[in-house]
Amino acid sequence: MASQTELNRAIVTDFIDLFYHQKNVPLAFANYVSDDYIQHNPNIPDGPEAAVAVLQPMFSNPKFMVDVKHVLVDGDMAVVHLHARSAPGDRGGAVVDMFRLREGKIVEHWDVLQAVPEHARNPHPMF
Repeated sequence: MASQTELNRAIVTDFIDLFYHQKNVPLAFANYVSDDYIQHNPNIPDGPEAAVAVLQPMFSNPKFMVDVKHVLVDGDMAVVHLHARSAPGDRGGAVVDMFRLREGKIVEHWDVLQAVPEHARNPHPMF
């Protein structure tokens, strides 16, 4: 029998493919996000419909790019570290999306965003 982590890793992997790679925000949310979705980003209301309404315009821009760097899943928690850019040549930003899952659905989301600076004060890459 698969562990909760393994089951949730499969769910998050499918969600990542639909959401970040295929940019099919409505389908990703319809398949993998709970109706009682809690949003911790202060700029987006709770519920999957609100998230789709805010995110779909950004993701439908053909120049918008997401490069997933790391995916960590432990029990009911998942973390996705990515590099998002609004267009080629844009430095973009580092994003960490954190999800809590329950019964095969994403029920909660947090995110942290950091712009990629033109000059860093250390030699360490952000990704």
